[in-house]
Amino acid sequence: MDWDNLRFFLELSRAGRLTTAARRLGVDHTTVSRRVQTLEKSLGVALFIRDTTGYVLTEAGRSLLPQVEQMEGASVRIEQALPNPGESLSGQVRIGATEGYGTLILGGQLSELSQRHPHLHLDLLALPRAVRLSRHEADIVITLERPERGPFIITKLTDYVLRLYAGKDYLRKHGPIRNRDDLSKHRFVSYVDDLVFSKELLFLDEIAGSGAVGLRSTSLLAQQEAIAAGAGLGILPAFSADSDPRLQVAMPEQIRFIRTFWMLMPIELKDIARMRVTWDFLKQAAEQDQARLHGKTGMPDAGGS
Repeated sequence: MDWDNLRFFLELSRAGRLTTAARRLGVDHTTVSRRVQTLEKSLGVALFIRDTTGYVLTEAGRSLLPQVEQMEGASVRIEQALPNPGESLSGQVRIGATEGYGTLILGGQLSELSQRHPHLHLDLLALPRAVRLSRHEADIVITLERPERGPFIITKLTDYVLRLYAGKDYLRKHGPIRNRDDLSKHRFVSYVDDLVFSKELLFLDEIAGSGAVGLRSTSLLAQQEAIAAGAGLGILPAFSADSDPRLQVAMPEQIRFIRTFWMLMPIELKDIARMRVTWDFLKQAAEQDQARLHGKTGMPDAGGS
């Protein structure tokens, strides 16, 4: 029996959709269909039923699944026993993340992972909206919202710090910000409330009324550009704003927020070598980047400038 055909069967059983299975395997969806049909023909039984939700295992498919999973486990153990297992790691992993973390943090981190495993194909979805595992949009998701339930493996990836920032040119024009009373003199840049990625990002009710917002955007990076250009003050992550020479932090002792990134993966993917390696790498990389995530790299105070 051809192990490759069984591998396609296994991926389709987990994904439930040809397109998702094909993406994870790094092939065209017609290849998945052809391989599964070849397997069914060799076994003389139908392994899937196609319905409105996708591909569902037949009774024969459910009987075969645990045996193929055992084969996969044995294959993983063999890979780990190789002198250089990284070279044998292959396939596709799609990672969804918030726009800021995905663009500014993961972009560099995943470059290192790609170099370690040249046969591993990585997709990074860095979007100003939630990437949903339930819709098979990604294999691993980094998000601000911890789901209360679901068939997921969930871990706390990292906390990160956000502060109030202003453009240096804006401060020269409008004067220093020394206390909360001074905030009433300023306009703010923020998210579009009804399109916000997460309610965890709605900070301004704590420091200013919603009427004080002059410019809104669904994009964190667009907000940062607007703040740097003088549109007003805004709350930004330290990992993004502290390295921008156009910006200055305001009232660092009085205004400081902490939020948490959670990392999720469907339970059925946890024993796939490429998923587990990527998961462990992302967690380790976040631990090594704590100074940047917590704003400990240094930033001058705008309070008295």
